[in-house]
Amino acid sequence: MNAQRWLAVCGSLRRQSSNRALLDALPALAPPGVRVVSHPLDALPPFNPDLEDALPASVRAWRAAVAAADGLLISSPEYAHGVSGVMKNALDWLVAGPEFVGKPVALLNATTRAEFAPAQLAETLRTMSGIVVDAAGLSLPLLGGTRDGAAIVAEPAFATPLRAALAAFATAIAARG
Repeated sequence: MNAQRWLAVCGSLRRQSSNRALLDALPALAPPGVRVVSHPLDALPPFNPDLEDALPASVRAWRAAVAAADGLLISSPEYAHGVSGVMKNALDWLVAGPEFVGKPVALLNATTRAEFAPAQLAETLRTMSGIVVDAAGLSLPLLGGTRDGAAIVAEPAFATPLRAALAAFATAIAARG
């Protein structure tokens, strides 16, 4: 399998976010030959189509990070039965560009209680011509815990299904050629 570069994207700005902890565990659990990098979303301005002709530097960096990735791993909370504003804003900045089209995406959820946002997020990603890899999707009961990435890696109940999801993601990306 050729080396793959995955972009881990957190839809929460909380420093102690369970979604962040989940993404922090991924580099240690990824299959050999896979590099997982993160890109923070806190510097992105509110989406404004009027800025398309003179994109802010943070938007250019975000688009470049997405373009350079072989796939995206997204972990985002559900707020008020919907996708977080941070995640939706980041996706809105990608709509007008080619960077996201045909990009494989794995949706990882830090709670098993989210009922609405995962389906909404998947619908948005598919509408944007992303490829949601359902076999790599996963929900873990991390909400309310004080685990960091290292604790998730050390806990077989979390690490084992995460490894399996990441292996499925690597296989899906490799199959695309």
